[in-house]
Amino acid sequence: MSLLVIGSLALDTIETPFGKKEYTLGGSATFISVSASYFTENLRLVGIVGYDFPAEEIDFLKSKKIDTSGLIISKEYKTFHWHGKYHTDMNNRDSITTELNAFAHFDPVISKEFINSDYVCLGNVDPVIQLKVIKQLNKPKLIMADTMNFWIEGKPDSVIEMLKHINILVINDSEVRLLAKENNLIKAAKIILKMGPKILIIKKGEYGAMLLTSETIFSVPAYPIEDVKDPTGAGDSFAGGLIGWISKTNDYSDRNLKKAIIWGTIMASLSVQSFSLESIRKLKQSEINERYNKFIEILNYN
Repeated sequence: MSLLVIGSLALDTIETPFGKKEYTLGGSATFISVSASYFTENLRLVGIVGYDFPAEEIDFLKSKKIDTSGLIISKEYKTFHWHGKYHTDMNNRDSITTELNAFAHFDPVISKEFINSDYVCLGNVDPVIQLKVIKQLNKPKLIMADTMNFWIEGKPDSVIEMLKHINILVINDSEVRLLAKENNLIKAAKIILKMGPKILIIKKGEYGAMLLTSETIFSVPAYPIEDVKDPTGAGDSFAGGLIGWISKTNDYSDRNLKKAIIWGTIMASLSVQSFSLESIRKLKQSEINERYNKFIEILNYN
């Protein structure tokens, strides 16, 4: 099955209690596609970078069998740059700088080769852009999307319209409450499921994730990690593992969605162990499988 990923590519400056990395590879589409590459091979990437984006990073994406023909390279603007500083507990961070640069001019046109993609993952970008992409697609099997409080508060009508056209929404617990205007998480989830998506996946950071459909509520804890170096791409790595497994198996039944969330949790746990994508750049499949098996043992309460 083919998987199309749309989102941001960035050069991030990250500060955590464990150090600082400047202009290191980041962005939602980057983490999603690299994470998904360990599950499915027919990957297509659509995004924009600037003239300063390292050629070796494009080569890296290609080495993961990601089709980068949909990647726009601006000759006029630099690459999207975000500078974030995490607090000691790693749950909170301050945005020092956000320079959209080329990303401010992102206006994706999906190629004839990509419009027939079986599965689509829309990273956290402007809902107007998400809607524009959706309108270009030729009846994909499933569309998964992410959004955030910035868009929910700033462009609520576009977010609500986007929800009518997707199958899976992946957001965190505070965004669920904000979108539904309801403090109780389960009640809020039921409200969102009436807005369009049939599947809601709630990211809860160090507390794991939840799956909710009309017939299923499933909760899984986070994989226990002793040393979290950089949580920046955890949510997108989770999404990549999730949609990668769904694309690989061509199955989004409630039973398989539970497995997909576990695989997503595994990829998130691997990504936070180093800065940027360093810990998921050159993973062996055996490493991923070993962690999955350990996690299954942890989840076995019998």
